[in-house]
Amino acid sequence: MNKSTLALAVAVGVLAQQAGAAGFIEDSKASVSSRTMYYNADSREGPSTPANNQRETAQGFKFDYLSGFTQGVVGFGFDAQALVGIHLDGGRGHHPDNNTFFPSDSDGSASDPWSRVGGNVKARFSKTEAHLGGALQPNMPVLVANDSRLLPQTFEGGTISSKEIDNVTLNVGQFEHAAGRASSNTTGLAVAGGTEESNKFRYAGADWKVTKDLTLQYYHANLEDYYKQNFFGLVHVFPISNNQSFKTDLRYFDSSSDGKNGDAGYRFNNNGGYAKTPGEVDNTTWSAMFTYTLGGNAFLVGHQRVSDDGGFVYLNQGNVVDGNGRNEGAGGTSFYLFTDAMINGFVRAGENTTFGQYTYDFASLGVPGLKASAAYLRGENIKAANGIGKDQTEWERDLRVDYVIQTGALKGFGTTLRHGTYRGDTPNINAQDQTRLIFNYTYSFM
Repeated sequence: MNKSTLALAVAVGVLAQQAGAAGFIEDSKASVSSRTMYYNADSREGPSTPANNQRETAQGFKFDYLSGFTQGVVGFGFDAQALVGIHLDGGRGHHPDNNTFFPSDSDGSASDPWSRVGGNVKARFSKTEAHLGGALQPNMPVLVANDSRLLPQTFEGGTISSKEIDNVTLNVGQFEHAAGRASSNTTGLAVAGGTEESNKFRYAGADWKVTKDLTLQYYHANLEDYYKQNFFGLVHVFPISNNQSFKTDLRYFDSSSDGKNGDAGYRFNNNGGYAKTPGEVDNTTWSAMFTYTLGGNAFLVGHQRVSDDGGFVYLNQGNVVDGNGRNEGAGGTSFYLFTDAMINGFVRAGENTTFGQYTYDFASLGVPGLKASAAYLRGENIKAANGIGKDQTEWERDLRVDYVIQTGALKGFGTTLRHGTYRGDTPNINAQDQTRLIFNYTYSFM
């Protein structure tokens, strides 16, 4: 039993004695979420194999219980989560043995229904909260839990968030393991290409709301034996009128090598692109996005620049395997850049990406709950993986429609249809058309 699990067990025992305390039960919330998802990833190149012609449908269920806090100077609480995935269709000939959407059996076919259970204990003192457990879903500039498939990625560790200083939120924490979006198991942490696990991702940062329209951010993160990273952010919203605004969002990352990074097992594949020192982290990346909103219309344009010495780095356990050499299904993560698109990430060495998006909210036409968007990204000046030859280019077009029922028995039932097209002259990424149809519904009974 590791230290986090032991601490969780002890804390649950303490809470069991206080469960009747006012606030713990009265402020509790419980819900069941259902997600049905059709996933189609059609490679436009190569032979017709499951990896190049993936078509699958699955059903996911997520139960969440969030307690209140016990009374007293220090209040205690407990959160629990249970996840279940059920494969519905598409296993034979259309399920790639890579665990990106659904776990695989030993023969490479889609596995039987799979599940995992986790929980967090929590404490609150004044305006400070601490959480410890294995069902954490961070959403910070230096780490974003992925929820783009059937079930969410979760992390094991501890976090502290404090708002004791007016207009400032301080965040610190450490994560030791992650459970992938297509796995019942947890693994240690790594980056793309890394096969050795790190059990220490530490971060500290602050969000400072300078005015009601301006927020500044700084975060530092360290994945032991892989990388160190500093993040600076600025978000400003300029209200023009009641239905007009102009938003500026600036993001800057500076990442460098740490510990054993570059050694066998700790190598970063630089997203399949060029690296001045192969296997090592050495990168700066900046992004700028500007959004003009007018009524139901939102026009977004931006630009991103990845430095020449290596690709942008972020947590990704996709190369971690179990004792039998099989993929653990821990790959597929999100990162805090505007180019984290439906299919591609646009984060290789030297890449300059210009992007734009148009979104329309049909509530302006009397159809609340209906939204549609179209986005286009084009990356240029990508350095060849061997550093020799002409620069490469790639582009992606994403279309999306969302509708959430606003009234009646099915209030809150949501439908999302997404279609992405990716093309490029990069030899390590195939051209692809991808379609996702998703139905979401959450029922709250506390």
